[in-house]
Amino acid sequence: MSSVAEDIRAKATIYHGEEVCREQTQRLLREVGLPNGLLPLQDFEECGHVPETGFVWLKQKKKIEHKFEKISKLVSYATEVTAYAEPGKIKNVTGVKAKELLLWITIKDITVPEPA
Repeated sequence: MSSVAEDIRAKATIYHGEEVCREQTQRLLREVGLPNGLLPLQDFEECGHVPETGFVWLKQKKKIEHKFEKISKLVSYATEVTAYAEPGKIKNVTGVKAKELLLWITIKDITVPEPA
């Protein structure tokens, strides 16, 4: 069961299954100009998007950790990740943490700077 409120779900386009959720997630990242590999989730169960607000959620079967080799960061993704997507950023992120030294730091916003 998703923790996304029923009133939000009622306004959303909702998808189920690994393949379609992966396609929709990659499409959304392209639309807002974010890197394709930003959300390397696995075993998708459900994803949803409310176009009017930019709210998105992604559900996967189990929590995963992913190492971004180029920046040497270990990132943890909970079974449910939520955020608001807009051009060049996702904000109010829940379900994502990055390891910094010995601490797991909650990620709230991810922004990609515009090319100079």
